[in-house]
Amino acid sequence: MQGLMQDVPLSLDIIFNRAEQLWPTKRLATATPSGLEVVTFGAWAERTRRLGGVLDDLGVSEDGRVATFAWNTARHLELYFAAPCTGRVLHTLNIRLFANQITYIANHAEDEVVFADRSLLPLLWPLIDECKTVRHVVVMDDTAGRPDAPELPSDPRVLDYEELLATASPHPFGVVTDESTAASMCYTSGTTGDPKGVVYSHRSVVLHSLSILLADTLAVGERDVVLPVVPMFHVNAWGLCQAAVMGGADVVFPGADLSPEAITRLIVDEGVTLAAGVPTIWMGVLPHLAGRPHKLRRVVGGGSAVPRSLSETYRAEVGLPILQAWGMTETSPLATVAFTRSERAASTGEEALADLRATQGIPSPLVELRIADPESGERLPWDGATSGEVQVRGPWIARQYYNDPRGDAQFSADGWLRTGDVGVVSPDGYVRLVDRTKDLIKSGGEWISSVDLENEIMGHPAVAEAAVIAVPSERWMERPMACVVLEEGQELTADELRAWLAPRVAKWWLPELVEFIDAVPRTSVGKFSKKDLRARFSDRRVP
Repeated sequence: MQGLMQDVPLSLDIIFNRAEQLWPTKRLATATPSGLEVVTFGAWAERTRRLGGVLDDLGVSEDGRVATFAWNTARHLELYFAAPCTGRVLHTLNIRLFANQITYIANHAEDEVVFADRSLLPLLWPLIDECKTVRHVVVMDDTAGRPDAPELPSDPRVLDYEELLATASPHPFGVVTDESTAASMCYTSGTTGDPKGVVYSHRSVVLHSLSILLADTLAVGERDVVLPVVPMFHVNAWGLCQAAVMGGADVVFPGADLSPEAITRLIVDEGVTLAAGVPTIWMGVLPHLAGRPHKLRRVVGGGSAVPRSLSETYRAEVGLPILQAWGMTETSPLATVAFTRSERAASTGEEALADLRATQGIPSPLVELRIADPESGERLPWDGATSGEVQVRGPWIARQYYNDPRGDAQFSADGWLRTGDVGVVSPDGYVRLVDRTKDLIKSGGEWISSVDLENEIMGHPAVAEAAVIAVPSERWMERPMACVVLEEGQELTADELRAWLAPRVAKWWLPELVEFIDAVPRTSVGKFSKKDLRARFSDRRVP
């Protein structure tokens, strides 16, 4: 017996039409060098339809890839919908990747046009001749007439965004009839080998957007003012932009200025209620926001593990802890959120609740999660102690990479995504990541979690950041080495750090080698780049 429901495709047209009809007076504000530019949802929707016409005028093919090379702005949001709602595929290029990675990605995706912020042209233009399929570069002027604005190349491929928009006819949209059609694509950050492409369908984006509106995930709603500090080129700003449009939330875009002072000013002056970014952003914002009045109800952290000490300092000095979420490019990215279950809140002490908030949380609705032995594939129990590789599946989880068989090993024989993260899961579903499979340290036949050791080190009041890597040992095979960044004006010795750690970790976890460094190197998406640390300290050994 078949159900008797209407077979309406889940496409981004639904989200766009809802916003156009229900939220015409809501605000989209973009920070610029000359002040805040504000546009209503109604005006934004009209511009977005005209942008769809621009794509037609430029001759972009039916499923052509429309690349962006841009900061978080309302113009960028126009592209978020104009491309997929006309049947094309949005492709956000990560401006922080190396030049050879950008050209590799643009060629692999076969981008036909790149929409670029003028301030970023010096990064993009030298690469254009190597981008074999790019026929147009459309410049969005985010410099607001500044005298130091980059000059525009004298080249027929270079076009002006606003000029194109002024002469284009609005596109009717409504062309997507198959919800499995590609809507957008992002590439992994390429920490090992070339980046790999992940293609999101209209169906997956709509369902992922709905999940972000749920009360026990990020709870984005019509009363919110959302500040996506996480870049729109980093897994589509974690889906916040599409969700905000669906839910009718006002949105504040930070533009190019991601300084702690600028972010804090937007939070306070614009009445931001929900802000999301990587932990390093919140480390910088903390001293500027502490003690100031604000309307924040959720500060979301992700991209890398949120240190327990940082979250608890926010709770003490800002009035709310950081809400940790976890995911990856392949998971759209929201997979788990560390909200506090009601029975835990009622029966657990404050220290235990702080530990709970430091986990990656429980799986979002529609996401299934398991842990398995990374070698045998054996499914392991949720007992809070047994560790294994975290594997997930669901309607917004990738099933393969775009035109790239190298990634086949990252998917299990029965269709689950092998995340490469090692974790334990409590009986009631809280995931705690203990490492990446490639970052675990095996010392004397026992595993040491570099993540757990880093968190303990970062609990020291003199420590700002810490990364732990494995170094060779003749006796133990591998031993942990701590690379430590001190808070400004603080002093600490290796022996003092080990004394701090002694009552907090197993004796054999204590690092023989401690190196004090100026900064922990990071990947293009803000994660610790342990690959760079291993290369830098490749000569280190312990007996």
